[in-house]
Amino acid sequence: MPPSSEYQVLRCGAGLIDRTAERGRLRLSGADRRNYLQGLLTNDIEALAPGTGCYTAYLTAQGRMIADLRVFELGDALLVDLERHLTAGVRDKWESFIFSEDVAVEDLTEVLSQLGVYGPRAAQALAGALAAVGMAAPLTAAALEAMPLNACDSPAVEGYRVVVLRSDAAGEMGFEVLVPVTAADVMAGHLERAGAVRVGTAAVEARRVEAGRPRFGVDMTEDTIPLEAGIEDRAISLTKGCYVGQEVIIRVLHRGHGRVARRLVGVSMEGEAVPPPGAGIASGERAVGAVTSAVLSPELGHAIALGYVHRDFTSPGTKLTVAGIPATVVSLPFV
Repeated sequence: MPPSSEYQVLRCGAGLIDRTAERGRLRLSGADRRNYLQGLLTNDIEALAPGTGCYTAYLTAQGRMIADLRVFELGDALLVDLERHLTAGVRDKWESFIFSEDVAVEDLTEVLSQLGVYGPRAAQALAGALAAVGMAAPLTAAALEAMPLNACDSPAVEGYRVVVLRSDAAGEMGFEVLVPVTAADVMAGHLERAGAVRVGTAAVEARRVEAGRPRFGVDMTEDTIPLEAGIEDRAISLTKGCYVGQEVIIRVLHRGHGRVARRLVGVSMEGEAVPPPGAGIASGERAVGAVTSAVLSPELGHAIALGYVHRDFTSPGTKLTVAGIPATVVSLPFV
């Protein structure tokens, strides 16, 4: 299927994405699991009730990002979803910090598959697939649609466990389904028979950038402060207790009034030429930033980009150039 058709599937149907190879999965068990992560992550993990989750960040003491993560309370354990290449290092760090706490960290990356289904018909496709695998009380499409972002469920299936996560990671609302690797092909087949259509990385990347969602390792790195990437509203609790890196975040927010040296912005360009990552962003003769992600937007018909620019050039409507191409700073999301 051409990328343009796959994009339309995401926008109008149910796009099936195998995220197994790009995502890592950790399981934290034990009575102290939420309290343990509360002091390590930026969001309020202690407040999670069974069936809920949140987006959060893991920082150094200097406020720089180690990872961004999603944490879900399943009722008997926490499930942590993060970039696959970071998983082993994060697991090792967390294990090294355990002393007397009742908590255990298990890496499930190699034993679970992670299938995403996104788009306006995702709930119908997932409901059909869940019914086909023989759930005792399958989730209906209406019940799935009603799940808020980052909610989770783990309905019973004979022989193995299924975990359903509400997600917008592909730039569209949808779901991710975690099953044992031995059951992945069966689940994918049921999703396809229920109407889901496989889509490739180009379509997913176009929707991610259009939605203005930064990705760790691409738009955020170990040098990034969350406030620079604009994820504070989703990832940082301002009411919880102490966590690693909090002093830096609070100092910038309260004493610096949220001002950082650079910020991630959306840049709309003239024409269809897509600049590479690292392409320079300029104001006249002055270099003011660089591109992190760029795509040709199927919806808008021209190139768009995410990139960091100096704080004096972040206002929507600011005229810039990207690799010499006329461009304008715009509010996110693009679409």
